[in-house]
Amino acid sequence: MNLSKQAIERIQKILQLEKKTGYKNTAVIGGLQGFLEQALAGEPGEAREIVAGLDNYESMSAPQRRKAIEEAEDRLITVGVGEDVEPVVAGTYEASSAKTKSQNVTLESPVRFAKGVGEQRAKQFQKLEIKTISDLLMYLPRRIEDRSLIKKISQAHAGESVTVQGRIRALDILRPRPNLEILKVAVQDNTGVIFATWFNQPWLKTQFAQGERISLYGPIERNYGGAQMSNPVWEPADTNFLTGRLVPIYPVTKGLTPAILYRLIRENLQLYRDQILEILPDEIRNRQHLLPRSEALYKIHFPGSIAEFEQARMTLAFEELLLFQVGVVLQRRGMAERRAALLSAPEVKMEDFSAHLPFRLTKAQERVISEISRDLASGHPMNRLLQGDVGSGKTIVAAAAAFIASVSGAQTALMAPTEILAQQHFRRLQETLAPLKLRLALLVGSMKPKERDKIQELIAAGEIDLIVGTHALISESVEFQNLQLAIIDEQQRFGVIQRAQLEEKGKSAHVLVMSATPIPRTITLTLYGQFEISILDELPFKKEIRTYWVSEERREVVYPLIARELKSGVQAYVVYPLIEESEELDLRAATQMKEELESTFFKEFRVGLLHGRMSDDEKRSVMEEVVKKKIDVLVSTSIIEVGIDVPDASLMVIEHADRFGLSQLHQLRGRIGRQGQKSLCFAVATAKTDEGKERMEAFRDCTDGFDIAEKDLLIRGPGDLLGVAQHGLESSFKVADLIRDLELMKSAREEANALLAKDPQSSLIQEFERRFGERFDLARV
Repeated sequence: MNLSKQAIERIQKILQLEKKTGYKNTAVIGGLQGFLEQALAGEPGEAREIVAGLDNYESMSAPQRRKAIEEAEDRLITVGVGEDVEPVVAGTYEASSAKTKSQNVTLESPVRFAKGVGEQRAKQFQKLEIKTISDLLMYLPRRIEDRSLIKKISQAHAGESVTVQGRIRALDILRPRPNLEILKVAVQDNTGVIFATWFNQPWLKTQFAQGERISLYGPIERNYGGAQMSNPVWEPADTNFLTGRLVPIYPVTKGLTPAILYRLIRENLQLYRDQILEILPDEIRNRQHLLPRSEALYKIHFPGSIAEFEQARMTLAFEELLLFQVGVVLQRRGMAERRAALLSAPEVKMEDFSAHLPFRLTKAQERVISEISRDLASGHPMNRLLQGDVGSGKTIVAAAAAFIASVSGAQTALMAPTEILAQQHFRRLQETLAPLKLRLALLVGSMKPKERDKIQELIAAGEIDLIVGTHALISESVEFQNLQLAIIDEQQRFGVIQRAQLEEKGKSAHVLVMSATPIPRTITLTLYGQFEISILDELPFKKEIRTYWVSEERREVVYPLIARELKSGVQAYVVYPLIEESEELDLRAATQMKEELESTFFKEFRVGLLHGRMSDDEKRSVMEEVVKKKIDVLVSTSIIEVGIDVPDASLMVIEHADRFGLSQLHQLRGRIGRQGQKSLCFAVATAKTDEGKERMEAFRDCTDGFDIAEKDLLIRGPGDLLGVAQHGLESSFKVADLIRDLELMKSAREEANALLAKDPQSSLIQEFERRFGERFDLARV
């Protein structure tokens, strides 16, 4: 039964006015009860149940009036919400609940039909990506705050966050200066008085009544012996909703306070809890010691203890990770069903390959080449991630893969993110593979049109075996005769689409992607879940790089030491950060540093400059001079981070090192000591945050790339580490934590594999598509 829109609006306005005037029953002449009799005249009899809680308003205390008005406002919101659902005439909570269940409102109904929401609040929920009632119940707290410690006022110590309870003895509004209004409330228990203050919130005064018992939560301040709380959380005593218990903390948006959100979740969870169905099979739930789904949702919003909250979080995180891994298994299954060319090389040919190398392969390189050989000869597309520390020999492994493809009559393309790196790869691969009769070519954007056209003709005619290049490889004008192996270096610098464009240049091409530095284990299980993983966990020689963290005030000590070492014939890098927002300033600083070093510490040495704004010809010219030892000191932006190989570089100074990520610092450091010679790295930084100090200490003390990767993940989190804009990984998981949930991730992967092997059409496939959809593709690489 509907209440007219006009009546709803009139009642809502008067209830708002009554709240603003402090629940004194003065909002309308004759009192609130008289107004309601008049407002409901002519309305259906059942409509009176909506405001039944206000029948004895005149005789209620201020706290009772406040509660009655809040309940009436909630019921009014649920009345007349739309034409596709029969409106609710809400009297008691039980009546509303029973009515709702009979009118086809489900968890997948729009959130505006949720109890207490309506059209206006639904617009606020849109900002939080809450579109359905299910989304509301699955809007999980980011943390839990323990407000359960209740103390007497005299026993509360300065600095501790506690709940105190007492009666309001006085209220006052102070105006110490323009645009500043302070509400001060004195609350007393049987041991003392505490003053609660709120700034620029004068409307709060109407919410309090002298003599009312309230609870306050917040950090205690003690000034001149008196206790005080600033902007505390408060509620009527004995409510135990926002104080005196464990309280979940949710991200909110403007106009939607944590208290409102928490109340709406509580009321709708009670209302729709019996619609929350199990998703996971019982055997998986039992094996993983998971809570029933509805119980987990209840306990994550309303935990009785920290242990209960963590058990609920673990249950929901496992469900989320399992569904994600179902997607990974489906992707891998799709690849396994595809056919690809069989690429193989006789053992005698591989022996010939090894014999032409000027060094012995490490055991790790031999193992990984063997893994790649099996993939290439399997008849299915290889999809393998190759990772290893800086200097572990990934390029030689790529050369071996290209050699196998060439022996089988197939072409290989190697795509690098920068021209400098592509040129370096080409030079090194030419040295390795040209003696084995492989035909190589370089294709980069800066080539003259005539030269580029000639190379493209040779590629199309099948007269090039290995093509090394940049994004130029994926341009429409490039056609391969028989591309069967695509190698992507520094793959995190490419998007999913770019990698796919290179793969599409061949037919079901084999794919090998290479990472600059090791990737944390949890990331490989999510972002790289569709890949087989090969790890180069052995270096050809022990690196002897000593790293020092030097404050900016002691910078003057560093450069004379570098100058002394340069006299032995080694080379040095001086690296400047390059931040997009301040690119012009950063380039100017690097240029000025080059000029300053030339005229002071390095007068007798040749100093060069390299940065991203230079033309490709200029960059190539500078790097050739460095390699030929015509430059002793190279002042550079972080453009040298990736793949630059100068054998005699043994010294590095990283200016403003706190502006780099930990993995990036390690990658930069990998540019020196590349022949195993003793080397020195100075990180110049005055870290201004705890995170910055932690990062600099880790860089100074740790040289293992795998340890560095894990520490970087702990310090920065997956979003900063990977670049949320590119990967969308952080927003893909609502519960799971990629830092702490590694073991859950492993278990989820095992269960997903077993489940789909047993039941290839599992209902979890549909749930995976519903839950992740396009976001799954955004979280891939």
